[in-house]
Amino acid sequence: MGICAKELLRWVIEPTLQRIGVTTPGAAQLLLATAAQESGLGAHIRPDGQRGLGIFQIQGLTHRHVWDNYLVHNPELASTVRGLASQHDFLNHPHAELTTNLSYATAIAWLIYARNSDFNLPAEPAAEDFAVCWKRFYRPKTDVSAETFCHHYRTLTTDCEAAA
Repeated sequence: MGICAKELLRWVIEPTLQRIGVTTPGAAQLLLATAAQESGLGAHIRPDGQRGLGIFQIQGLTHRHVWDNYLVHNPELASTVRGLASQHDFLNHPHAELTTNLSYATAIAWLIYARNSDFNLPAEPAAEDFAVCWKRFYRPKTDVSAETFCHHYRTLTTDCEAAA
């Protein structure tokens, strides 16, 4: 059993996106769909044999790339994202934030998408659009099908899809 989709959307994803200045239509639903696919909305935050962490299953190397290759060029956004992290733990164990800090992990998950110059969501995205974005920008080397992604999204977030 994972996190309630409606609560994750309302209390974590939407406020985090607002805090980092994201107004892209469908952004919150894309992240909800990503969490549904990656961890079953938090049913597993560190599966055996997996290298990813938290509800978005972000790998340490990807986390570092977001900071070293994207946020380094966006100091104001970097400051806002750093403000989401824990005061002391981030300095000693920055990747742990991906598991223990939902807002921080949400911001990093969004930036995994946004750091790509050709990332773009349609004005009124559907589950299939989220699957395409996920496969192209978030998990390009996966052999998970778009159909499986859409199934996880629809099954785990039925109470939230109307909010897209």
